Amino acid sequence: MRDDMNRVLERFEGGWSRWPSLFTRGNGDMTIVPQLDVREDDKSITVEAELPGVAEKDLSVTLNNGVLRIKGEKKHEREEKKDNYYLAERSFGSFERLLRLPDTIDEAKLDTRFEQGVLKITAPKRAKAIKAEKKIEMRKA
Repeated sequence: MRDDMNRVLERFEGGWSRWPSLFTRGNGDMTIVPQLDVREDDKSITVEAELPGVAEKDLSVTLNNGVLRIKGEKKHEREEKKDNYYLAERSFGSFERLLRLPDTIDEAKLDTRFEQGVLKITAPKRAKAIKAEKKIEMRKA
């Protein structure tokens, strides 16, 4: 019975928003928590966040003491007028994600782009941090 109730509640919560992946339940309230994809290669670290329904003007990206802060607000309004009824719905909420970046990045060369609801931040590594991989030989005991 508990599993059935969980499935019913999950369906309800998923139907509450057209973008259920942005929302999570915490302390009984729905909270906006954008998911982050973080990738690293030998030249840079890339952070991507899918933020559907968030306008660029409602988004802020800052870096302070090695901590990347993605902060914003999601607003959604819907209005319908028909002969016999009027419907107005509004939902909004703010979010913030913090991510500590390593000391190896070049903070002066961060590149941030926001296109079609996807925020992409590229943090190039400093030249000193980009080193060729060196194989370490093991000695026989």
